[in-house]
Amino acid sequence: MEQLAGTDALFVAMENSRIHAHTGGLTILDPSSCDDFSFEKLKRYTDERIRRAPRFTMKLREVPLGLDRPFLVNDPDFDIDSHMHRIAVPSPGGIRELAELCGALFSHKLDQRLPLWEMWYIEGLQDGKVAMFSKTHHCLIDGVSGAGLGELLCDLEPHPPEPAPRPKAPRRRAERVPGDLELAVRGLGSTLMTPFRFANWGVRALQRGVTLLREAREDGSSPMIDGAPVVSFNENIGPRRGFACSSVSFSEVREARKHFDVKINDIVLELTASALRRYLRAQDELPRESLVAMIPVSTRAAGDDAMGNQVANMTISLATDIDDPAERLQRIHENAMRSKEIDKAVRARRIPSMGEMAPPALINLAVRLYAGTYSSTAFPMPGNLVVSNVPGPPMPLYTAGARIESMYPMSLLLPGQGLNITVISYGGRMDFGFTVDPDLIPDPWYLADGIPLAMEELRATMGSRSAPAKSNGSTAPEEVRSPDSAARA
Repeated sequence: MEQLAGTDALFVAMENSRIHAHTGGLTILDPSSCDDFSFEKLKRYTDERIRRAPRFTMKLREVPLGLDRPFLVNDPDFDIDSHMHRIAVPSPGGIRELAELCGALFSHKLDQRLPLWEMWYIEGLQDGKVAMFSKTHHCLIDGVSGAGLGELLCDLEPHPPEPAPRPKAPRRRAERVPGDLELAVRGLGSTLMTPFRFANWGVRALQRGVTLLREAREDGSSPMIDGAPVVSFNENIGPRRGFACSSVSFSEVREARKHFDVKINDIVLELTASALRRYLRAQDELPRESLVAMIPVSTRAAGDDAMGNQVANMTISLATDIDDPAERLQRIHENAMRSKEIDKAVRARRIPSMGEMAPPALINLAVRLYAGTYSSTAFPMPGNLVVSNVPGPPMPLYTAGARIESMYPMSLLLPGQGLNITVISYGGRMDFGFTVDPDLIPDPWYLADGIPLAMEELRATMGSRSAPAKSNGSTAPEEVRSPDSAARA
């Protein structure tokens, strides 16, 4: 039995009818590398591998009345058939039909009576391909540990050698799981300590606030202080989810990184900023102020491959008020470097996760009140969207013998943020996944299509000059087609 850490418990406590705390991913497979690839083989393969990650055979055990952080307990009835399902994509089986199906599957919460993950084997794709769509509760993994799980489920060749036989493990005693009364008594003791934990948290939060104000004052401005402008997707989210995706060449990204002497993540943010500008201009709502991205940052120590979440958030201005892509990239690079300095100074004063401070019942009540009464005019916006860049393997991977062609990630939406963009690099590509609330962004493909266009635009500037020119912040006209969302009203 394992009690969830504070951040992991926070993802459980924050769930309600509108907020789903699972992440996911769409993986396209080419089965031509394996003569006997099938759903049954994939299921047997996954069943054998997933048991090496104990959290994926454990189910949630909540403390009565939400008095304390929940536990993960072994599921003696774990059955792979409860987690792996088979479905077909509607004809003609293209990427848009596949994305629409994934959005529908992603809109439903995981069954908390079972270990918190599921996988869908999707048939009927064009060119004989198949797909896997997975959902995993965020309390189990973060981006880094999720990549580690991918290594467990994947191979470097279609026909890997059989693993060496392992000695038979001694029979273990059945795990003792405390009853509701015992858990409630334990939880009550923890709850009684809440005022003292909050007092300690308040002192540390004040210290952090002073540090943040000092660092921001030295910088002149900071999105951590100034907040973000409000756009159409910064409204209260609903339970439905939509999805779109696109890709760019990783070699082109590296070439741009070297040319402009910036980071890979800066290129990702510039492509995102360009796609957002295109989308918002098509709706005639591009704000004069720059949009702000919230960036998850790993806090893991080197070599730490434990499951669970070890992340913090950093905010970076996307310089969407600058028209020129090369200058916009340079400004994003400068913003990112400064935000990292501020974040490092702020995080030097460690502060416990809210999941460690308050009982889940109180957190869930606060989230419900916030989500139920959210208004962009009543609450300050710390960021317009979340942008996450997860490094993946450069070499081809295989699962159950089938070659993995691409990986498109999906992630959770937060109150007031109807858009999440998550990126993973794999096999010479950078795959962008756009998770949206379709009531706020009915046409996510207009955003996704903007990523390769942004790459072309940035590469065009590389041939015309070696360094970004100074900008006066003006906006030049550009050709746009109105996305479906521009016509809503």
